[in-house]
Amino acid sequence: MKKTLIILSIGALFAACNKKAEQKTDTAQDTVAIEDGRAAEKSPGGTTQFDINSIPVSNAEVGELPFFSFPKGLDFQNKPVQRSYDMLFFPLKGVMTLIEGKVWKTYVVNGKSNTEEWSLPYFLKSYDDAITKVGGVKIFDGKVSQQELDRITPEAKYFGEEGSIDYWNEPVKVYVIRRPNGDDIYIQLYGNTATGAIQILQKAPFEQTISILKSDEIKKELDAKGKAVLHINFDTDKASLQPDGKTAVDEITKVLKNDTHLKLAINGYTDNSGNDAHNIQLSKDRATAVLNAITTSGIDKVRLSAEGFGSKNPIADNSSEEGKAQNRRVELVKK
Repeated sequence: MKKTLIILSIGALFAACNKKAEQKTDTAQDTVAIEDGRAAEKSPGGTTQFDINSIPVSNAEVGELPFFSFPKGLDFQNKPVQRSYDMLFFPLKGVMTLIEGKVWKTYVVNGKSNTEEWSLPYFLKSYDDAITKVGGVKIFDGKVSQQELDRITPEAKYFGEEGSIDYWNEPVKVYVIRRPNGDDIYIQLYGNTATGAIQILQKAPFEQTISILKSDEIKKELDAKGKAVLHINFDTDKASLQPDGKTAVDEITKVLKNDTHLKLAINGYTDNSGNDAHNIQLSKDRATAVLNAITTSGIDKVRLSAEGFGSKNPIADNSSEEGKAQNRRVELVKK
């Protein structure tokens, strides 16, 4: 009898231990799932960097940007933003990472003919299924840390425009479709009780479309408009001319040598990155650098003046990289 009681007691003890172990395991698993989302919040640098090579290549036919239609009953709120080149931040392993390429983004709402209420699960599930069916992989699902948002906000001038993600209040889901030729597709989306937003970027390098005006073209612009706009390349955030910038200066010098009565005001401009005081000084330094380069070729300094205007009087939209490139310029104004 005593032996039987001992055996039963031991069995009960093992059962109780196993139950506690199972409960502990379940709790640990729940903690891991939660901490995956929180890891981004306390690790802006990240212990490991996102590696695109860890993502399987997708050879699925996806067509052209934006690749996906809207889910049935949903539509854009306003006209979507589409650019052939731009740069967007994506949380990769919780670290906000700037990626360049073709961009499409929009707010998503119920269509005008849709009589049902907005469903956030329907919006998120529709895109999740569509993306994963063509080989997309979810690489982030959670909130971005305030520390990361504070770090990038000064640079992210596009925050607040059509299709913006509310990183401050809502979790975001991020996917990548790795392509065989490197033009990988990054997708991020979020939603709330009334609307959603989606941003799609296909990686692509910047293509320079600005060419250097030749001396005869500069002369023609000066005669017709009284000024000529040149995009002279300087080292980033400096007033030192790059090699093709020196070539542009040579063309200006030719115009001045061919017309000895011509006098020019050299006006420098920047985009809206950075603060106003810095941009004004940088633009003046660059205009002065052009003036000095011209005078070293034998042009009398009294025929020239240099001034900087920073980001004033933009000639293009500063919300895109293409627009910023247009605004970084030197204007030659006939005196």
